[in-house]
Amino acid sequence: MKILVCDDEALIREVIKEYLKLEGIEVMEAEDGNVALECIQKNDFDLIIMDIMMPKMDGYQAVRKIKEIKDIPVLMLSARGEEFDKLHGFDIGIDDYVTKPFSPKELVARIKAITKRNEKNSNIFQFGDLRLDDIAHEVKIENQIINLTPKEYELLKYFIENKNIALSREQLLTNIWGYDFYGDDRTVDTHVKTLRNNLGKYRDCITTIRKVGYKFEYKEKNK
Repeated sequence: MKILVCDDEALIREVIKEYLKLEGIEVMEAEDGNVALECIQKNDFDLIIMDIMMPKMDGYQAVRKIKEIKDIPVLMLSARGEEFDKLHGFDIGIDDYVTKPFSPKELVARIKAITKRNEKNSNIFQFGDLRLDDIAHEVKIENQIINLTPKEYELLKYFIENKNIALSREQLLTNIWGYDFYGDDRTVDTHVKTLRNNLGKYRDCITTIRKVGYKFEYKEKNK
């Protein structure tokens, strides 16, 4: 998991970072909304912890701009505990609101609850500007719809759902085509080739694993 912590107080960022590192969570820091925007344009995050009162761009403004770019869960962290502030936060799309001073352990628990909830309900997969929306049954790159055949779509979705796992041709045939593997792997190879061509700059996300099959892996260099 990768989280962006945006707060103008370095000590708070450090405390949160230390607790998240104990959970095996990767953390990046931003001291204001402008820096947070730059970070999300260059990286993918599972969640953002956002302070409200910051110089240059406050948390509310930052969340609005972030939501225009990527749909990332946001936990708002603020000394402002009035009902209006909380409701305003939820109106602009935050997932939770924690008031300072806070318990780091409770913060971690809330983060886990948000990510678990989003994983369970998510029908959207995004890697950079490659986006698969399983409700709309469409794939977009740079907000442009990519025309895939039904089998190419199913293949890409299966790859994404099993990200970083080496998948044999037998597994792909069984799960995508629904029949057992009898030694002819040309069907899989042909579809992977056409899918790669359709993915353009993201073609290298599907890597060939020698003597095994294929694997979907996203790295920043794929962007």
